[in-house]
Amino acid sequence: MSVTEVAGFEAAGIHCGIKAEGVADLALIKSQVGPCPAAGVFTSNKLTAAPVLVTQRHLAHSRIASAVIINSGNANAATGAQGMADAERMCQLTAEAVGCAVEQVLVCSTGLIGFEMPMDVVEQGIPKAAAACTPDGGALAAKAMMTTDTVPKLSFVAVGAESEPGQSASQRDSGAKTGFSVGGIAKGAAMLQPDMATMLAILTTDAKASAEMLQTALSQAVAASFNCLTVDGAQSTNDTVLLLSSGLGAEPTSQAQLTQAVSQVCFELAKQMADDAEGSTKTVTLKVIGAKSDAEAALAARRCANSQLIKCSWYGCDPYWGRLASECGASGIEFAAETLSISYGSFVVYENGQPQSPPAEHLAHYMAGRELEVTINLGQGSGSATILTNDLTPGYIAENMRTS
Repeated sequence: MSVTEVAGFEAAGIHCGIKAEGVADLALIKSQVGPCPAAGVFTSNKLTAAPVLVTQRHLAHSRIASAVIINSGNANAATGAQGMADAERMCQLTAEAVGCAVEQVLVCSTGLIGFEMPMDVVEQGIPKAAAACTPDGGALAAKAMMTTDTVPKLSFVAVGAESEPGQSASQRDSGAKTGFSVGGIAKGAAMLQPDMATMLAILTTDAKASAEMLQTALSQAVAASFNCLTVDGAQSTNDTVLLLSSGLGAEPTSQAQLTQAVSQVCFELAKQMADDAEGSTKTVTLKVIGAKSDAEAALAARRCANSQLIKCSWYGCDPYWGRLASECGASGIEFAAETLSISYGSFVVYENGQPQSPPAEHLAHYMAGRELEVTINLGQGSGSATILTNDLTPGYIAENMRTS
């Protein structure tokens, strides 16, 4: 269930030759209804990749899109004027292949920084991707986006829809709609840090919505999902989240209804990214409550989530509270040890300035699980924040100590 579960879209994922033989590396998501409203959220990294700059320019031109072309295996970042020309060429070739204006094509790239695009294979691959598009191709597109991901990321939600999830667009009745749906695909397994990171996400909806409504929904959804995810504290040059609407479904009852549906898909994709983080053995939901403000809670949460010492403790299944307490105290927020409490799941390990001794056997069993929930209560106010993160393992080091 993904972008092509939504009425009005088709997709493809193929091998064009950027990666090793047989590995999918080129994806295309295409509107079946022509130009449609679109919105985007992008990296704030000032070393902005060429495809991001081109996509931003195309969206600013009209806020409509007919297709999204995506390659993996090469980021086309820090590639100068040639990189810009290559990103524009990808849009031109896609426009010719699907029959739309160049400005209606959005382009995304992911992979290694600083290498020029192998345009000879890309130029041959784009027409093949266009010819391969089907109403059931969303999962193949998600696979073609992957870099160090081990599994594709897919999500879908129906809001008051007549059709059941799992039906392809080609199977749906074409009659009047009383609901709408949102689907998404994404890639990302490292360099994940608020705000976004080495991640791409493409969302589609059939909700009757303007570009302004889509942008509001997407911006709020990203803030509560992808921007609440950190793997290693690094931010990418290529982060892009796009949302396109075919308008074949019902009109949302409110902006809030649309935002909630888009947020649900974004959060599910973010959770899948955390679960697939490079080398990780733990997915950790870190909650900071009782802060002086939400901003201070977020600062403490991010500080703890990016601590290498804390991440190594999680890998070792060690519920050591001292490192969490230390990072909170060093984060520059309103803090007092006497009001601090820390829990792993339901096990309180530190409370109001005093170490606690929960049943060791039960706590050890909890720490051995794949998913952990850590709650830090600062006891300073009503501010709160939640962040998704993971442990630091030898697998992460092995993945990132080389570029090829």
